Amino acid sequence: MQPLDDKYYERLNEIAYAIQESEHLQHYWEDESEENYLLLRQAYEPAIAQLYHEVAEHAPLQLLELEKTLLNPVFEGLFLPRILGYSVLRGEINDQYRYVRPNDHFKEVLLAICNSVHFDHLKKRIGQSIQVGFALSSDIWITNLLDQIENRRVRYFLQQQKNERYRDLKEREALYHRYIKQFRNEFFYSVEFPQTRGEMKANFSALRLFLLKRFEAGGDNASLKEQALAFLANPDFQNSEEYIQMLALVGNFLDLTEEERQQVAEHFAREQANFPDFEIHYLRFLADLYQEYPSLMTPEADLRMARIVDLNRSGRITDFYRVAQVVHGLGYVHPDVVEAVREFYNSHEGLSLESKCLRLLMLRYFTQWMNGITEAEYGDFFEMSKTFHLYMRIFGNQEFNQALEKSVQAYLGRLLKTYTDRRGKDYQDIRKFAKNQMVEMSFLTEKEADTIFRVRRSRRKTEGEESKES
Repeated sequence: MQPLDDKYYERLNEIAYAIQESEHLQHYWEDESEENYLLLRQAYEPAIAQLYHEVAEHAPLQLLELEKTLLNPVFEGLFLPRILGYSVLRGEINDQYRYVRPNDHFKEVLLAICNSVHFDHLKKRIGQSIQVGFALSSDIWITNLLDQIENRRVRYFLQQQKNERYRDLKEREALYHRYIKQFRNEFFYSVEFPQTRGEMKANFSALRLFLLKRFEAGGDNASLKEQALAFLANPDFQNSEEYIQMLALVGNFLDLTEEERQQVAEHFAREQANFPDFEIHYLRFLADLYQEYPSLMTPEADLRMARIVDLNRSGRITDFYRVAQVVHGLGYVHPDVVEAVREFYNSHEGLSLESKCLRLLMLRYFTQWMNGITEAEYGDFFEMSKTFHLYMRIFGNQEFNQALEKSVQAYLGRLLKTYTDRRGKDYQDIRKFAKNQMVEMSFLTEKEADTIFRVRRSRRKTEGEESKES
């Protein structure tokens, strides 16, 4: 956790002073009404929110210190319900939708709210956050938390937020995803960079998630670059899978000066030479990035990393970045690119990690193109399908075909919703394409194509039915 810059402390002090001297607070203490507390919130929470979002964008490693400062009673509980939500979602979870480690910051913020003189007003805005936090936590953790609450009324409120329904994994998962949607456009992730190898081993997954979330969101990551480069310069972290992943994160996603790029390149070359199975670990992580974070794996990311890798060195990583440069430079439709991909694939095992990375690179291009094309451009789609089919034959990979099929089927669905006149030329062109090219590409069977385009005729009424009506 980094300390807050002085400029942020000064603004916090100004906000705290304004709150304590305000007429809104004086009026509130006269009757402690909900109405007057709402007026206090409306007057000062916007200033706190503005400062919070500024720190989150430009100095995210200082967020925890900012939040701890806002727990001070001089801020009268303002913005704490929002901070509680951030603390719930910031905790790292596993595939069972449970916290990987106890979420102590969630507990710290919740206890501050429970001990606040404004609890009766704050509790109306924290129920869902507590439900999610409790659902992700263990029963022992919740019991220990409740034991720290002396006020029976407050403890009863907390007990009511523990819902037995969320013992079920599917219910817990659904709750988490519903809740996180409320925060999808906000910066609130923060983390502490490790200082020892033990800390790195214990906390790297949280650090990796934080960095990927930041890179996805975009914005100012200059404050993170110094910490990330310091991580790579720490000899205690070298010769580890975590170090290899940090090399990939820095090399792909951070804009480096020429001097910084050279430093990272030296780290990469050293690990490549000294760490056993370096290429396997690196390519496996790269494939995970292509699958889990396709929006991040842009041509710019690949070319940024290609400047760090020694392309004169023989190896699987070098082979991949060489062919990636050709693809990004000429475009996947170019005959020279098709030949380069074919040559690469013929000289590498189809199930190798470098071949998988190349397939995922191409798939990203194809799906991005499919997602961007309009229904009116279906003629371009028909033409592009020839390129799709060409690469399908080169790769001969079922997983690649299925992913591409999903995008093509989705676009076909869009076309059929747009062009509904069965006698129209557009509809007939689409029908012909589906019953020929899509069948040839094994995206549809002949029977499925017939079913999709079958004309449903009205059933003729029998004489008996007609007589009944008359």
